[in-house]
Amino acid sequence: MGGDTAETVAKILLEINAVTLNYQKPYRYASGILSPIYCDNRLLMSYPEKRKKIIEFFAEAVKNIQLEIICGTESAGIPHAAWLSEKLNKPMIFVRKKAKGYGKENLIEGKLEKGQKVVVIEDLISTGGSSVAAVQGVRDQGGTVEYCIAIFTYEMEKAKKLFEESNCKLITLSNFSTLVSVAEKMGKITEEEKKKILEWNKNPSEWGRLMGFE
Repeated sequence: MGGDTAETVAKILLEINAVTLNYQKPYRYASGILSPIYCDNRLLMSYPEKRKKIIEFFAEAVKNIQLEIICGTESAGIPHAAWLSEKLNKPMIFVRKKAKGYGKENLIEGKLEKGQKVVVIEDLISTGGSSVAAVQGVRDQGGTVEYCIAIFTYEMEKAKKLFEESNCKLITLSNFSTLVSVAEKMGKITEEEKKKILEWNKNPSEWGRLMGFE
């Protein structure tokens, strides 16, 4: 999305602490890597006015895209897909991370017919693996997916390559570099911290060691 949108969304995420930055005491991810950024966009659910703005930006992002169904990713993409489908008066489905192991063993919940144009809604793009898997899951069930739209991306090169290889266009409302710049303007980090934080997504697995944290 455009610079104004990206900055506005970044400010919203920072204001409600959906995204937090901490260079002095980096976060340890489940994968073991250290990171100066932590994202929990689920917090948007608890701020009606903020989430309405996010949905307006989602609606703007899809206005020129031909779509028949809005699809949320399990689980964080589901509420945003629901609000967007309500706003656009479009059917909604959601895609599971893996098929249920009982009953009909559904991967897709909701009605999807072969060839229907689907836009996948995601909350966060990190390495892109789970998001691309969701896109492929919808395709495997007969849906046509050309776009995945997310609130935020860490702007990792790996994610960029995965989306290119899957022939799916990724649109994000905001991104890592914009958010770090907005955080500096808001006084949440110093200019020196900004420079060091911006090095993270270039080499996430080695960032902690290169910065002297391990």
